[in-house]
This record gives sequence, C-alpha cells and structure tokens, in this order.
Amino acid sequence: MNISLFIPCFVDQVFPQVGISMVRVLERLGHQVDYPEDFTCCGQPAFNTGYWDEARAVAEPVLRMYRDAEVVVGVSGSCGAMMTSFYRELFQGTPQEAEAKAHAGKCWEFTDFLVTKLGVTDVGARFPAKVTFHDGCHGLRELGLKKQPRALLAKVRDLELVEMAEAENCCGFGGTFSVKFPMISTAMGEVKCASALETKAGYIVSCDASCLMHIQGLADRQKLPIKTLHIAEVLAKT
Repeated sequence: MNISLFIPCFVDQVFPQVGISMVRVLERLGHQVDYPEDFTCCGQPAFNTGYWDEARAVAEPVLRMYRDAEVVVGVSGSCGAMMTSFYRELFQGTPQEAEAKAHAGKCWEFTDFLVTKLGVTDVGARFPAKVTFHDGCHGLRELGLKKQPRALLAKVRDLELVEMAEAENCCGFGGTFSVKFPMISTAMGEVKCASALETKAGYIVSCDASCLMHIQGLADRQKLPIKTLHIAEVLAKT
C-alpha cells in the first residue's frame, strides 16, 4: 500500500523520532511511504480556541495536499481526531464540505490503521521493559482507541503491560487548556504521574506525543523515576 504520512507539527519539530519510528514499522511491513514536506499544521489549535475562519485557512491546503492520497496515516490521536472528525464540522456548509468528508474517510491513526485496517498486531517488535499505558482523550473518545494499542503491545516480545488506575483520565495537557489553566493542568498531570508510579512501570506509553510531552515535563521537574515513549517508538524496537 502507498501510505501518505501525516506528521503533526509538534512531532516534526520536537519529537521527530516518533515519525521516524512509524516509517520504520510501516516499511518493515512492506509498505511504501510518502511525506508531503509542505505540511505544517492541521489547524487544531485555532479550531479548539474558536477561531474557525483561521482554522479553515490552515486546513484548506491540507485537503489539497492529500487529495490524491490512497490513505493518510498519522501518529497523533488529537490531530487525527481533527482530521477525521472535526474537519467535517469545520467545513460543513462550505464548498469544501464534500472534500473534507472524503479526506476524513481515508485518514487513520497509526495503531488503528495497523490493527483495524491491516489486521496486524505483531510487527516484530521486542522491548524488554515494564510499561503502563495512557489513553489520550481525543484518541479514546473521538477515535475509539482502546483495544488497538493494547493488542499491539501484547505482541511486543519481553514487554509487560501493567494498567494504571487513571489510564482513561485526562493528563491535563489539552493543548491550549494547559496555557489557559496551568494550575489545573499541573494538578491533573500530577494525578496521572502518581497513578503511573503505582504500577512500578519504567515507561508511560501513549498514542499521543503531546500528552507525553506534558507528562514527561512534570516527571522531569519532580525528578520522578519514569520515562515516556510513543507507541510507535516501542513498535520500532527490535
């Protein structure tokens, strides 16, 4: 399959290893990947803040960029939800409405693409560690990501998954939420970190690097003995 990559701006700028890991897994499975280098942002920050005209100005080039793509695969639950769910709302009643719906229909989050679209759970990964999993809000509630990442982690050799009590609760990042309400955001993140520590896991794994950025920042500032990894990084390890 010819796969067009959707690499969110913060992954491109801050966590390039996540995108690289996704490419390694997809190529290991025999697929051809393509990355449109002109891509910048899906428009989610403006959309979430209520600036829909500005969000459309950012999103319209995205629709054109992926117009001829066979399938679009990304490594972010939140940005994936923007393209699969919120583009339909953003472009409703506009000349781009039909194209937005068509675009949404061929967009997939990475783990959902592997498990649901390709029917693959074993990608040949090995990672000897104890991990716990954080369910990002958009991935869980908008995309239905729950069983898919766990099915993949279950086939990673020498990996032990220990569920934390607060797995489905928000980490407190929420994009602009953490900027508008930093004290609440920090308190929510501290609850998440404490729950992860209770599992005695060495790593917090998630489908969303933005959540992990927030969690790792709190862990580093408090010198907590836990690290974060995107699930694509885990699946790329052999």
